[in-house]
Amino acid sequence: MLNQKPVFFLKNFIPVLCFLLICGCAAMQKPQGGPRDLTPPKLLKATPEDQTRNFKAKQIQLDFDEYFKLSNQYQEISISPAQEKQPEYKISKKSLIIDFKDTLLKNTTYVINFGKAIADVNESNVLKNFTYVFSTGPHIDSLSLSGNVINSITGLKEKEATVFLFPLKEDSLLFGKKKPAIFTTTDTAGNFSLNNLAENTYRIYALKESSPDKIFNNDNDLIAFAKNPVKVDKDSSNILLKLFKQVPENFRVAEKKFTQDGKLSLVFNRPVQKPSLKVLYPAELDNQKIVEFTKTKDTAVVYMRSMAFDSLSVAILDNNKPIDTIYQNKGKNETFQRTLFFSFGINKNDKLKPGTDLGIIANFPLESFDQSQIQLLEDSIPVTTYTLQKDTLLRRYNMKYRWRVNSKYQLVLNDGAFTDIYGDKNKKGGKNFTVDKPENYSQLTLKVSVPADTGKAYIVEILEEGKNVLRSDIVTKNTTLVYKNYLTTKYTLRVVYDANKNGRWDSGNVRRREQPETIWVSPKELVLRANWEAEEPLEIPKEQTNP
Repeated sequence: MLNQKPVFFLKNFIPVLCFLLICGCAAMQKPQGGPRDLTPPKLLKATPEDQTRNFKAKQIQLDFDEYFKLSNQYQEISISPAQEKQPEYKISKKSLIIDFKDTLLKNTTYVINFGKAIADVNESNVLKNFTYVFSTGPHIDSLSLSGNVINSITGLKEKEATVFLFPLKEDSLLFGKKKPAIFTTTDTAGNFSLNNLAENTYRIYALKESSPDKIFNNDNDLIAFAKNPVKVDKDSSNILLKLFKQVPENFRVAEKKFTQDGKLSLVFNRPVQKPSLKVLYPAELDNQKIVEFTKTKDTAVVYMRSMAFDSLSVAILDNNKPIDTIYQNKGKNETFQRTLFFSFGINKNDKLKPGTDLGIIANFPLESFDQSQIQLLEDSIPVTTYTLQKDTLLRRYNMKYRWRVNSKYQLVLNDGAFTDIYGDKNKKGGKNFTVDKPENYSQLTLKVSVPADTGKAYIVEILEEGKNVLRSDIVTKNTTLVYKNYLTTKYTLRVVYDANKNGRWDSGNVRRREQPETIWVSPKELVLRANWEAEEPLEIPKEQTNP
């Protein structure tokens, strides 16, 4: 019996060991993941078939190659002509079943546009611009419109913009009130194509919206339209639609609040040309307010020296004329958390532009400073020959000094160096910086040529990296513009065709059928090199108006 125990042990041990080895090897293997699925569901079969004539079915079945989901089907899916009773949409495995609940018109072409309703289950890849077409008669409408959508400001192609039509007779009844039945979405190159159109006269629009309801009903939406109705009696192409943000006709304060540090923040729904504010209640506080407007003149920040009030009534004025009044409550004993701190007028590399003053910018308006608590070190040696000058922006002081390129500077703001309008003093802080080398800057000379149609005004703008406008110049004739001390980087030139000569770009208005002023963006990107003087021609092309 003793000799049988090893045999029994080995007989049971070997299978267990093999099992553990297999499991261990399996556990050590790294899961093999394939490439990410970027393909939306694909239609395999339609019953009845797409483009069916003499259609008599009450139900459509669409079979796809994978499982899918429906999103916002009653918002995304549209049927043209529209039906009073919406169809019912059901998913059965990999099939979409559409049951009609309304009677179809005779001898009519129907287009079902699925918008962005259909997407696969795993990666949510959307089947875009998918349509199903049928006719209850022997003929299917086959006319088409195609073109391109761009952004008026940037001149860039706009993808994911909705392009839609309303029959001219229905336009005033439907636009801005109901979603369109005839629509499509632009591709990545801003191209669109509207197909299976019936012969008719339409209004055509493009919409880039903040909420996906396909209705122009939000101040933040971008809209475009063709100036004249489009008569569709043949295929048409090369329609250009320029999106713009319409300026609301009625001014209002979109947002108002006291921030956590006690500032009154006001955001307007549109820019104000010559803004000002007046405190109506308590009236005695009007003369002690400090107001800042952003460069875009659509936001205001109000600083009150005394916060001993329970509410404020403030009038917003444009060119000294009241345009709105707001009321904002505040607990009389409400407290705010304020900490005085600073930013400095240097670039992201802690370099001061040569030939400029050092800006010291606080987060609150400043009342005074104590120069004995301000220390400037040049190469670790204290200097006192600087001067501080208060800026028109009451939160800023400019430090003037004969800065040297090869020196290292340290600005120290000791406790109490500055006092703000609330009597708060700063904690110790400061900044280390150097002066940038002049050879890192360039000079650009533009030889501007205007079109032969004299009498028009143009606004020439230079943008850094195609984003921030650094300078604007109004020109009415051939001229030369010189840009001195510009950083060595990429620049873009943009021209506004200032039709009304008011010195700014004016947006359009759909209701009044006013197109925005034309903007032309030069296709040539300017690259300024270090310590370099460049001369470039700028030939402003003749204005091309929308149809």
